[in-house]
Amino acid sequence: MLQITIPEREYYDEIKQMFVYTKKQTLNLEHSLLSIKKWESKWKKPFLGKEQKTYEESIDYVRCMTLNQNVDPIVYYGITRQIFDRINEYIDDPMTATWFNDQSKKKTSGPVITAELIYYWMVSFQIPFECQKWHLNSLLTLIHICEIKNAPAKKMKKKDIYTRNAALNNARKKKFGTKG
Repeated sequence: MLQITIPEREYYDEIKQMFVYTKKQTLNLEHSLLSIKKWESKWKKPFLGKEQKTYEESIDYVRCMTLNQNVDPIVYYGITRQIFDRINEYIDDPMTATWFNDQSKKKTSGPVITAELIYYWMVSFQIPFECQKWHLNSLLTLIHICEIKNAPAKKMKKKDIYTRNAALNNARKKKFGTKG
């Protein structure tokens, strides 16, 4: 969970033609599958897509991440560039000690990932639904581990088998002092 404090501010409401004042507010945020589901339900496009988000979409995602109740919507417009930077660092944080040797996690092509696809993966791998509240990167890491552990063992090529067997035979010949 990320905790941010939005400072008090003064805004001019062009519609009402008056100044609006907001109080300093501390928000608790969680970048989770639930947050993405709320955001995608409103904007009707994938959150994890390559398309750049507008300012309004970004502000709305912070609303979707907010765990606090009854937050005045005008408060979100007090988010500064520095606060957005902290939020983006939090979103990008892997939140795990797990790392992968392969490059399979960094696929550049494949299906567009939406909340429903992630829920499908959770069902497929029997991941409990309470994990939808985890930081999204932790959940995606768990899903990737499930993919790896459930993948069928790769068969060795005949050439590799012959090379391995030859090395084993040579090691045995040397160990036992024989010629084969």
